[in-house]
Amino acid sequence: MDLSIVDLSPVPADGTAADAFANTVAAAEQAERLGYTRFWVAEHHGRTDRLAGTTPEVLLGRLAAATDAIRLGSGAVLLNHYSPFKIAEQFGTLDGLAPGRVDVGVGRANGPAAADRALGTSRRVETPNEDHEERIRALVSHLYDDYPDGHEYADLGVPRSGDGPPVPWVLGSSPASGEIAGALGLRYCFAGFIRPGFAERAFAAYREAFEPGALPGGPDEPTGMVAVNAVAAETDAAAARRRAPAEATFRRMRRGELGDSTPSVEEAIDELGGVPEPTPATPTSGRDRCPGARRRWRVCWSSWPTASASTR
Repeated sequence: MDLSIVDLSPVPADGTAADAFANTVAAAEQAERLGYTRFWVAEHHGRTDRLAGTTPEVLLGRLAAATDAIRLGSGAVLLNHYSPFKIAEQFGTLDGLAPGRVDVGVGRANGPAAADRALGTSRRVETPNEDHEERIRALVSHLYDDYPDGHEYADLGVPRSGDGPPVPWVLGSSPASGEIAGALGLRYCFAGFIRPGFAERAFAAYREAFEPGALPGGPDEPTGMVAVNAVAAETDAAAARRRAPAEATFRRMRRGELGDSTPSVEEAIDELGGVPEPTPATPTSGRDRCPGARRRWRVCWSSWPTASASTR
């Protein structure tokens, strides 16, 4: 089972974006030393007091300079905000900086209304799934120079390293995203830290819809990952203690009280009225959302298991 990491570049208490990015660079360097497969960075808008990660295509350039072998990518670029051609140019450039080790993970999401307006993004799309699928198709066609002769974009190129274009991934948290990934024949990553209850249905939709060879850059058979929140420590009790800030943040979110920063461990324990119980060895079934979902911890991404630990 391969393990990877995605980092949201959280702004530390009393810190700045510079501190957040320094921490992200250090985390990528550590992930490479420890043998993780890939390191992805995220995109969020309208929350820069808490999350500095707004532009993965910029941050990945810095990570390319700080690492040598680990795969680097976006988890995810929110393609509904942008021109597929411009994203292809950006990730082609990143491939030139980190030849043969770039992933372009794409998703879709709306942020605060003001942020969407500032980005020029319509919050209402008549056929959102068809629009998203077409944008992904256009992005991959630009990256892999796959427009046929005579197409208006056939002569448009993007920067290339010669070691292979960035590998496309479709990211999502619903069966609809799984179906889109399958129909396009691409790799799929499910956001289990957002909506764990939909994981089984999403991967079933992905496998049922999978069309090998529908687009260049895809695998020969269904290939996926699931993204989960993870807190590690030497004992279950110590891990539960470290989870306290995530639990407190999640409860604040449910109350509509995000606050200006994530509480410290001690502040969170005081706010919760005690240390959280250790996570059970077998998670409770039927839960729509894990405690601490959407929290500001780095997320471990593991290969999606079937009957075995295979990624297929």
